[in-house]
Amino acid sequence: MYLLKLITKNALRHKLRTALTVLGLVVATLAFGFLQTVVSAWYAGAEAASNTTLVTRNATSLVFALPLSYAGRIRAIEGVTGVAYANWFGGVYKDPKNFFPQLAVSAASYLDMYPDFLLPDEQRKAFLHERKGAIVGRKLADQFGFRLGDVIPIRGTIYPGDWSFVVRGIYQGKNASTVTTQMFFHWEYLNETMLKSAPRRANQVGLYIIKIGRADDAASIAAAIDATFKNSLAETLTETEKAFQLSFVSMSEAIVVAVRVVSFVVILIIMAVMANTMAMSARERLAEYATLKALGFGPLFLAALIFGESILLALAGAALGVALLFPAAALFLKQMGTFFPVFEVAPETLLLQLLCALTVGVVAAIAPTLRATRVNIVEGLRSIA
Repeated sequence: MYLLKLITKNALRHKLRTALTVLGLVVATLAFGFLQTVVSAWYAGAEAASNTTLVTRNATSLVFALPLSYAGRIRAIEGVTGVAYANWFGGVYKDPKNFFPQLAVSAASYLDMYPDFLLPDEQRKAFLHERKGAIVGRKLADQFGFRLGDVIPIRGTIYPGDWSFVVRGIYQGKNASTVTTQMFFHWEYLNETMLKSAPRRANQVGLYIIKIGRADDAASIAAAIDATFKNSLAETLTETEKAFQLSFVSMSEAIVVAVRVVSFVVILIIMAVMANTMAMSARERLAEYATLKALGFGPLFLAALIFGESILLALAGAALGVALLFPAAALFLKQMGTFFPVFEVAPETLLLQLLCALTVGVVAAIAPTLRATRVNIVEGLRSIA
């Protein structure tokens, strides 16, 4: 108890320097945690992907479609328990900056694929029974103020024209990692319009979502699907839902790596600042350390004083940085809208923040401790004058 009191008094001896050091640690810890959260959000979709879901797309590129007739043949493959399909719509709501994903889906079968989308039974029925009906995620509805019965006007880009959809359902996420920033509407409505305006684009599917019975069979079933359509006019590439999601992340892998590097560079910088602070403190107290040694206090006591002060400052800054991370993340998510569908501070990030702060505190105290324990009593006492 006495040692802790002495450590605290030493830390508060130069209040301005201590305050600036802690402030630097707060900023560094907050920046580190925030950047790590950004990286986690980048991988959120892939991490939440099901092990029993496959995605089949055109082997050439995702921009090329597949025939609707593939659905029955895929369903007949052993191990497949369900098939749904979807087309990326890519329309504009009022202004190009109002971006959010819009998907034309095989309504009933698609919803069955994703039990994490919690939709009341009456809303599900209303959606399934209305051709122009649509469902939107709770986060998307909150951002744009969508309510049940509202008409959403969309200007088509991939599928030109002015489209309108009626909100018949607002789905919730089963957990924090469930994406609730999307809009889904009937693929049949899109296809009927294409049959009239652009028949060559009708009866085409962007991708198939396939449910399988066992995750261990994913590789063999994927190979069987691709073999079924080998040498056809539209060959397929089938992969797990996680691999499909990661293929998008890989397009920006350089950015993700850069963000990771910057987050650790921030820690290295604050480590240098912290080390300088502790070195200054040790240099000013050499006479005190010499006196303590003359009174019989050993190297372990001096090491405890210095390490204790350094770790106390580091953890104080980390605690404030962790506390500020939550409101900072909430504010960032509010400003970014649907760009990051999931932006949650993970427990692993908090632990990493504290571990980094502890590492900074320990490393910063090593050199001052070595100097203090090696100080010559006579030389140290001579500097008192």
